[in-house]
Amino acid sequence: MQMIEPQLICYICIICEKFLRMQKQPLLILLLCFILGILFQEYLVMSPMAVYSFVVISAASLFSLLIRNRFFQLIKYYLLGFFFFAIGVFVHFQNSQQPKLPSLREKETIVFQLNKKLNSNEKNRRYVVEVIAVPDLRSKENIPVKTVLSIPKSQELLDFNHYYKAKAYIHQPEEIKNNFQFDYKKYLARQSIYFQAYLPNDLLKAEKQSVTFGDKIRQKRLDILGEINHSSLSPKIQEFLKGIILADRTEMDAETVKDFNQTGLVHLLAISGSHMVIIFWITLLVFNQIIPVQFRKFSIILSVLLIWFFAIFIDYGSSVMRSCLMITCYYIMVLLQRKSDLLHSLALSAFLILMFDSQQLFDVGFQLSYVAVLGIWWLTIPIKKLFRKPKYKAEKFFYEITAMTFAAQIATLPLAIYYFHQFSFISIIANLLIIPLSEIIIVSSLLIVILIALGFGNIPFLYLIFDGFVAYILEIIHWFSDSESLMTRNIPLNILELSILLLAIYFLKFIIQDILNPKNILRFGFCLLAFFGVKISFNIYNFNKNEMLVHSFYKEKFVSIKNRGQVVFWLKGNKNQEKIKDFVIKPYLTSRRVQDYKVEYIPDNTEAFVYDGKAYQLR
Repeated sequence: MQMIEPQLICYICIICEKFLRMQKQPLLILLLCFILGILFQEYLVMSPMAVYSFVVISAASLFSLLIRNRFFQLIKYYLLGFFFFAIGVFVHFQNSQQPKLPSLREKETIVFQLNKKLNSNEKNRRYVVEVIAVPDLRSKENIPVKTVLSIPKSQELLDFNHYYKAKAYIHQPEEIKNNFQFDYKKYLARQSIYFQAYLPNDLLKAEKQSVTFGDKIRQKRLDILGEINHSSLSPKIQEFLKGIILADRTEMDAETVKDFNQTGLVHLLAISGSHMVIIFWITLLVFNQIIPVQFRKFSIILSVLLIWFFAIFIDYGSSVMRSCLMITCYYIMVLLQRKSDLLHSLALSAFLILMFDSQQLFDVGFQLSYVAVLGIWWLTIPIKKLFRKPKYKAEKFFYEITAMTFAAQIATLPLAIYYFHQFSFISIIANLLIIPLSEIIIVSSLLIVILIALGFGNIPFLYLIFDGFVAYILEIIHWFSDSESLMTRNIPLNILELSILLLAIYFLKFIIQDILNPKNILRFGFCLLAFFGVKISFNIYNFNKNEMLVHSFYKEKFVSIKNRGQVVFWLKGNKNQEKIKDFVIKPYLTSRRVQDYKVEYIPDNTEAFVYDGKAYQLR
């Protein structure tokens, strides 16, 4: 996964300037300035003194707004933008501070408690745990830290009611050697996690004398997940139900996850904006039937409170918090009888999230969520106008869903390719077919979870119907997923190409609205020409680039030799070949824009590799 690079700062500057001239979306403009400050600090890393001086200067400049001078009145908007830019620098400086980390032996006895579950693999369950007692080798004091902990599946499940003690192999994640690899260490550090650990042996546990309110809620969620496991639903449907309602995909089988990924429907498994909006509308509909018309505001307030309670119950994941904040901001405007504005709600929710944790800006889910909302706002109405005027309510509903689906997919497509380097044409058809059914799927799944939570885990007739319905949906998704010929993988796309595509999407709206306008055609056409020109230039540059690299994958090293359009990888025979292919070879081929490659094998006892008269160590 690549992160936002410095070149994007220039692109955002252009957008900021354009919006400043418009002066129609003040919150969005200030948000863009704030984000620019975060990016500035991320890549240029100012010293503490420079950051504090920067904030003081920007705050002092605001006093010039009180001066009734024509010059200061002209620049007041720029000074306000500069202030929010400085606040972005300061906030990210605070959020980027690494805490004091303990110096540890490779094998340590640790005392820890559960923080959250992660996705399991074939052999191990994985958790994020809070280590509350681990002695620092230097100071001998206990320094609490977070770590990703892997435990064999033969061990019992962890819960929030106990403390645990065990001997574990603990270490810091490895530094990446090449920029085309996913930086797992940095990914964890953005979540304040700095260690990985493996616990091969039995562990001791002691019941907590007092359990916090938050842990009680999270434990109740674990209990309901356990009750779903003991329901009469089939195992595959159980895992689907846990994922779509309780945001737990930790035990979902790899085939189902692959099907959703390849059909572009993975957002249906994640608790996202569509889930929260549907749940909000359901609760609002119910309260509107119960509460008298003159007290309808209470229906909105109660519905907002309920979705926040639901968000807390499912452990307030990032996507859930984003959705709840956007809904809350939107309906606060409705309650205050202000004109509701989607962009104001979006900007305010993003402000709140980034003020609390500026590292969220670099989360792929955060970027895709907000780009999707922007795409829906920018393109839905123009796309709807391409359809004929609907005669029936069902037809109108279908057109609206279709327009929103296309708008979100068009807006997020460049970003999705940039991060995941793949695209399936079947995802367009799959989304158009499944998204209209998503309301039925989510509502029925929610009702089943409520019934199981209330102790009705065995209602054969009802659960048989639900089981068959979801199994049929999963079969359709699996059928779409099998269309490998429509899947394009290893698509190269860098930050400059991404920026040009996003600009093209901006101009696409005007093409849809007035395709006969030469000005609109020229703008959009220029973006496409620029994109293909840049793409061809990078392709030629990478084709002519010859290099030899030594790659690392955990403790293993291997060599790649690139000669123009072909790459040869020299590997030792090992059991990690598939993982090496997924995590090293494919990213390298994508970054160098190469399709033609082959793998050769060298003896396991090889300690060095000679290329062009130079020896490279493989130990």
